[in-house]
Amino acid sequence: MAYVKKKRPYKKEYEQQKERGEQKLRNARERARYAMDRTGVDKNKNGKADKREGKDIDHKKPLSKGGTNKKKNLRVVKASTNRSFKRNSDRSVKKNA
Repeated sequence: MAYVKKKRPYKKEYEQQKERGEQKLRNARERARYAMDRTGVDKNKNGKADKREGKDIDHKKPLSKGGTNKKKNLRVVKASTNRSFKRNSDRSVKKNA
């Protein structure tokens, strides 16, 4: 984690996103996540809708590969699954093909 010992520069990151033109895409992703949260995306032991505490909303088909932010392309997964990278036998991160 890059920001463990110092505060994360949110304002600077926001300005950089605006300069790169990423803000509209980020807003669309956030709206999709909020919509899933409102409907209760995770089922609890009783089968009732619950909040997604400790879990991430993931794209089945990544945006970089042509996926969308529509509900049918989103799913709930464990944070460790969503944030992990495939690794080689020497534990180095595999490169995307």
